[in-house]
Amino acid sequence: MNAIVIDDEGNVRNTIKSLLRENFPEINIVASAGSIGEGYEALVKYQPDILFLDIKLPDGTGFELLKKFPEIPFKIIFVTGHNEYAIDAIKV
Repeated sequence: MNAIVIDDEGNVRNTIKSLLRENFPEINIVASAGSIGEGYEALVKYQPDILFLDIKLPDGTGFELLKKFPEIPFKIIFVTGHNEYAIDAIKV
């Protein structure tokens, strides 16, 4: 299973990647990104099975990133400290 991690905080990206490597060796992290622009390029290039996505990014929101895809061909796990987006995340 291939995964991408998108979060604007480098230490959070590194923590997620470390936790995945230690606990889920079957997940191959193919890319990580710190913005919508970088994340979009990685998603198009690598077409992952799963996306670990922060909601607030420097150039917009994770929801705006997802709107760039007519169909979302990957599973999404939101990783955020912003509980005000919980309902929107559940809807996605």
